[in-house]
Amino acid sequence: MSLQRNLKLTIAYDGSDFHGWQVQPDLATVQGILAEVIGRTTGEKVLPQGSGRTDAGVHALGQVVTFQTNSPIPIENLQIVLNDRLPPSIRVLQIEHVADDFHARHSARRKHYQYRIYRGALVPPFLHRYVTHHPYPLDEAAMETAAALIVGEHDFTSFAASDPDRTARQLEEIDDDGGLLVKHATNIRTIYESRFERAGEELVYRVSGNGFLHHMVRNLVGTFLQVGKGTLKPGEIQRILDARDRSAAGATAPASGLYLVKVEY
Repeated sequence: MSLQRNLKLTIAYDGSDFHGWQVQPDLATVQGILAEVIGRTTGEKVLPQGSGRTDAGVHALGQVVTFQTNSPIPIENLQIVLNDRLPPSIRVLQIEHVADDFHARHSARRKHYQYRIYRGALVPPFLHRYVTHHPYPLDEAAMETAAALIVGEHDFTSFAASDPDRTARQLEEIDDDGGLLVKHATNIRTIYESRFERAGEELVYRVSGNGFLHHMVRNLVGTFLQVGKGTLKPGEIQRILDARDRSAAGATAPASGLYLVKVEY
């Protein structure tokens, strides 16, 4: 009788020192380190699958990972051992036994992200890797108005990363941080929440949706910052969406302020 189990891990990580999620030769990545530690613990060769491929410098508070194992190690003990062996910048928050057909990426229904903008004059030294610093004047009310305009179903081609090395079809199937997601055949996504809120010295952008194109959140933030500076009017967001052209939107905001907060299934 097979002992194979499909395990779901909820993990958090500081992405500052990693070259993103996806395994890359000779580079430290979250997936690569997790695969190595799981393999060393179970004696099996595994490649854990994440809900999406976060870029270099992007953080996660609730990334979801799945992998199959024949190891009989109880999940409570497995969590302890993995956290003992992983670097402190990666923590396994929970392990669950899930159905065989559950997949961290394909089964995802809704993802939540946040982006932290530090508005104070000086960033505390223990925060600089986790926020984007923008101490200059911003019309935060205008940014809030602009953010609300993307709620609903839209074609977000203007906010997708431009990559000439990918075919148009491949680009259409790239999800929030580069993971191939076949269930989305176009660049149309549904956004359920898009808003800014003040948290002390920080302006925090919160967004959730059924999927995100590559760099989409960072491109949205870069565009909303242009609204805050007065370079764009809030109403121009619809024009940018209608253009379906990356050059119509703002610059890509830095990775350091972005967090994958949680994934719903």
